[in-house]
Amino acid sequence: MKIALIQLKAEKGNVSHNIANHISWIERVVMHNPDLIIFPELSITGFEPTLAKELAFQESDKRFDVFQKYSDKMNCSISFGLPLKKTQGIQIAMLIFQPKIPRTFYSKQWLHEDEIQYFTPGTSQTILSVNDTCIAPAICYESLNPSHLTNCLTLGTAIYLASVSKHDKGISEAYKYYSKIASLNSMPVLVVNSVGYCDNFMSAGQSAVWDSKGNLVENLSTDKEGFLLYDYMS
Repeated sequence: MKIALIQLKAEKGNVSHNIANHISWIERVVMHNPDLIIFPELSITGFEPTLAKELAFQESDKRFDVFQKYSDKMNCSISFGLPLKKTQGIQIAMLIFQPKIPRTFYSKQWLHEDEIQYFTPGTSQTILSVNDTCIAPAICYESLNPSHLTNCLTLGTAIYLASVSKHDKGISEAYKYYSKIASLNSMPVLVVNSVGYCDNFMSAGQSAVWDSKGNLVENLSTDKEGFLLYDYMS
């Protein structure tokens, strides 16, 4: 199974530009026949909490139909980040497209204190099944919460996949933690981060993969868009 981590720079609040950039990167990785393509946290709008209420989407938004078409055509699952309108409030979510089935989503359950005034937490964990492999998505801050990981493991997780928007200090701390949990749980851990200016910080890239022994397999740069392709053998 091949997983493509797409590290990109979002243009603040420019949804049409960001959708086009997502599609451009999908078309660049198609030749590698990925089974799953994953983008950073809030990649459709950029990590901009103060704009979340203005920009929040319905799950059924027609602007995203194109991603279902790519998913069906490529026989590939695709997920990106966006602020999502739910009855409880606006959530930091991943919209998920899988071949020939209705789109679904996963919402961040553990919010950072700086996010609480803008977002409400999700209430359940989504597990992606890709090529009969259980993949647990985590969104940024919660991926450093042992309780989130513990719950995912009880659900049969084989791969832990973090979609984040982190500055240099945050990604440095995450590197240490992800390596540790990969080794302790004999499980690959993947992280996809953004680059460029976000809210009030500079996102530091370095999207990466750790193998089941906690070894860093490969990572990307701190400041450039790009993709990392991980070939998982169960």
